[in-house]
Amino acid sequence: MKAPTEQEAICETIERLAQLTDTGCQKLPLRRGSSVDALLQAGPFLFVVEWKSYGSPRLVTTALDQVRRFVAEIERSRHADDVAALPFGSIIVPLVVTPFMGEAGRRLCAERDVGWLDLSGNARIYAQGLKILIDGKPNKYKRLGRPASAFAPKSSRIARWLLMHPAECFTQRQVAQAIGMDEGHASRLVGKLEEDGLIVRDNELRIRAPDPNLLLDAWLNDYKFRKHGFLRGHIPARSGEALLWQLSRDLERASIPCAATGLAAAWSLNHFAGFRIVSLYHQQPISPDLLAEMSFHEDDRGANVWFIAPNDAGVFHGAATHNGIRCVHPVQIYLDLHAHPERAKDVAQELRSEYLRWHTDD
Repeated sequence: MKAPTEQEAICETIERLAQLTDTGCQKLPLRRGSSVDALLQAGPFLFVVEWKSYGSPRLVTTALDQVRRFVAEIERSRHADDVAALPFGSIIVPLVVTPFMGEAGRRLCAERDVGWLDLSGNARIYAQGLKILIDGKPNKYKRLGRPASAFAPKSSRIARWLLMHPAECFTQRQVAQAIGMDEGHASRLVGKLEEDGLIVRDNELRIRAPDPNLLLDAWLNDYKFRKHGFLRGHIPARSGEALLWQLSRDLERASIPCAATGLAAAWSLNHFAGFRIVSLYHQQPISPDLLAEMSFHEDDRGANVWFIAPNDAGVFHGAATHNGIRCVHPVQIYLDLHAHPERAKDVAQELRSEYLRWHTDD
């Protein structure tokens, strides 16, 4: 679906706010040249609205700066030089509106205590006397003709490398050589990441991620675990831990390099939580004879094993052995956990807190 114009977006926002607050909602006049797109009054709430046609981190950051600056001006002077007839005593609510708000944008809004609403049906707006939280609606406005994602399977090697080395700066050539990518391709992807505000250059044109958390959230928003190749099934075992050790030994004996991910990998790092499903990336095909030797039976519904043929070998970058089990890097584990069942998302947050805590620029 084509993204709406600013006028269409503001009209739809008025309708949404009227429904969400169960009051009438009207647009108030703004002085020409104001830094925000609309002032909307809904009952006691005055929404300071900035619309962006795409929810990239760069545009969301710009929107946040605009609404916060405008709110600060109102707070400094309740005479409200920028508005006409501002209702006295209104509860001011800064609000960023986009067609769809991804994980990176949501995190930015939360950090700056600014509400957001997307026209796909999601919202998070907290204010005095107001709490709105709607989540899980899919993106209705996927852009046709959008440039290839910087987080496509091979493209994501750049993000992974920068997240693995958050305190370092690199030339594009250094990154391209380290991850096995053509320099021209790397240059285009770096340009896209820079355009989206996810990486910056220093005085020597070396690149780095100024906010690794934001880069990781942006990647998570685009990551599609299901795009890997899967063989799901069941192997008799006393426990998830016993099965993990058994599979690791069997594949090692067959000279098939592998690395655990998901709950099994999180357990190997720090025994975060027990698990039933063992998910393993493998670098070579697993033969039918070997599967038979392991007593493997293909079964999607009762699976306790996920053999994963990665859509790019980059998933193995940074793989290391933890407590005797080879695992992918914590960044990859974190991404994959969001597509696992059981209490995987809770484990993902625990893993991020312990293994992916990065200093960010002020």
